[in-house]
Amino acid sequence: MYCIVVIFFCIFAEIKKQLEYMEKGKPNVENISSQMRKGILEYCVLNILEHNDAYSSDIIVRLKEAKIIVVEGTLYPLLTRLKNQGYLSYHWEESSQGPPRKYYNITEDGKLLLIELEITWNELIAGIGNLKNIK
Repeated sequence: MYCIVVIFFCIFAEIKKQLEYMEKGKPNVENISSQMRKGILEYCVLNILEHNDAYSSDIIVRLKEAKIIVVEGTLYPLLTRLKNQGYLSYHWEESSQGPPRKYYNITEDGKLLLIELEITWNELIAGIGNLKNIK
């Protein structure tokens, strides 16, 4: 739950900063969009790993296919943090194309976190939907 609070605090802090910037001029839409993607990255990674173990490069490919662009420099610290928090684990598999590969998988605690994030995600979607429908 702490992870969720930190994620949304960071998102809202960035949005607040961008709103202050907007008062002075144009908003930096690219930066806001980037911060929104970063805020849901844990949720996306856990969703990917919910069904199958995956190699980090496979995770990046899946994220890019979903238009959630991420670079290795963003993903590796996230995977390490989720592993250290007990939400992911990994195992090594031999590769026919080089050295063994580290495959990540979701733990039971990770599955519980994913359920909590799913609830939060649905609440956010509903809340935003309500805001958009205010007349």
